Amino acid sequence: MTDNRNNFAKILKQKRIMAELTLHQLSVASGVSASHLGRIERGERYPSARILRKLAKPLGFEESELFTLADYLTPKPPTEVEEPPFTRLDSYVAKVLSEEPVEIQRTVIGILRVLKSMARVE
Repeated sequence: MTDNRNNFAKILKQKRIMAELTLHQLSVASGVSASHLGRIERGERYPSARILRKLAKPLGFEESELFTLADYLTPKPPTEVEEPPFTRLDSYVAKVLSEEPVEIQRTVIGILRVLKSMARVE
């Protein structure tokens, strides 16, 4: 499996954890079996476009964003409008964080939420 496919599997798992969803909860929300979702997260299977469409909304992705991450679409050129801070986890941070135990991932996500709320106050 290519690095990009491994990274994509890690990004999906990280996004699910950030959304505080179990595999079972994501399965119910998306209509994709928990066992199939587990195989996707472990990199044993690569999701089809149909599966990606089912996963986009429960994971908080725009379909086009998820298709781009999965290499089904080419990325759009950057626009001059900058995204607000903390709208999305940086891909490098997501990759590094996905290699940590779940307890550490949840702690870091909690810290990021606190920082995000503090940024809104200022």
